[in-house]
Amino acid sequence: MSEIATEMGKRIRTFRRMRNMSIEELAGIICKSKASVSKYERGDIILDIVTLYDIAEALKIHVEQLLPSGTERTIISTNGKKPAFFNGVSQFYSYLFDGRLNQIIRCVFDVLSESEDSKYKIMMYMNFKDYKNYQNCENTYWGYIEHYDALTNILMRNQDTPMEHVTASILASFLDSDTKWGLFFGISSRPMMPISVKMLFSKRPLKEDEALIKQLKISREDIRLLKLYNMLSAT
Repeated sequence: MSEIATEMGKRIRTFRRMRNMSIEELAGIICKSKASVSKYERGDIILDIVTLYDIAEALKIHVEQLLPSGTERTIISTNGKKPAFFNGVSQFYSYLFDGRLNQIIRCVFDVLSESEDSKYKIMMYMNFKDYKNYQNCENTYWGYIEHYDALTNILMRNQDTPMEHVTASILASFLDSDTKWGLFFGISSRPMMPISVKMLFSKRPLKEDEALIKQLKISREDIRLLKLYNMLSAT
């Protein structure tokens, strides 16, 4: 139990600092003392459910984001049906190449809970320094992953900028493989404009080398198809 309290405390501290919020400010919002909040963050006190929700609301995050790994994620179960690629997965990864920064942008997806048949609540953490602290990232999105016969859609909203909605569509998720191509589209903030990029999905972290960069960059074949169809596609 102490390990759970310690992990939850670390997450509270991480999200508080991401919000540029002091311990005093958080304590004032949830009507607790500074000493109590400090103990929460150190893991000295096991949080009750009401306080946990109060802290999540104060930090403008979902309560599942404060729960330790292994307790907040749900395994996608399809009973051998669609989609084979996501069957048995509680966490997966994706990559895109940002030409503005000339670097790979990595993402982690946590499956939080099942809301209805073939639909799961999901969190995406985008652009972080290391996988151990992936929740400390540039952008966090929440939404739903929906599975259909020929397509999986991930529909999300930026947690800090609600006007920003993004979608990732993955073709043929009913076929199993180590990786899958998808198209990620939405609004970019640098500069503000609609965008669509190739996104590679994986069940495990990939080696971020020149070979991966070459895969993620728009190729001559992509340009040929773009000219042919007047559409950006990911195949």
